[in-house]
Amino acid sequence: MSQFTVYKNKNPRTKKTFPYLLDIQSDLLDQLRTTIVVPLGKYSVVKEQVITKLCPIVEIDGVKYAALTQQLAGIDRTLLGAEVANVSDYRSEFIDAIDLIVSGI
Repeated sequence: MSQFTVYKNKNPRTKKTFPYLLDIQSDLLDQLRTTIVVPLGKYSVVKEQVITKLCPIVEIDGVKYAALTQQLAGIDRTLLGAEVANVSDYRSEFIDAIDLIVSGI
């Protein structure tokens, strides 16, 4: 598993709104059973929840998705579906969003 990898959301209750989960946890913690994820929703569906700087927009297979950082959660790694993409090109945007939550800057 690699930081900033996108996985399919296997949860039947949430996968319609959030088809993907973004793993943001450091690779140094791969031995843990859990990981921290940010749900990704189609921008056209979740745009009302998007807060500038807090919700980076990424593109996967030509579709825009918003990372709803304010809904980050820790989950068991077994709940992650198939690997879809790596979005490490957006690393600084994700770190900025997490900094905003933690430190307000």
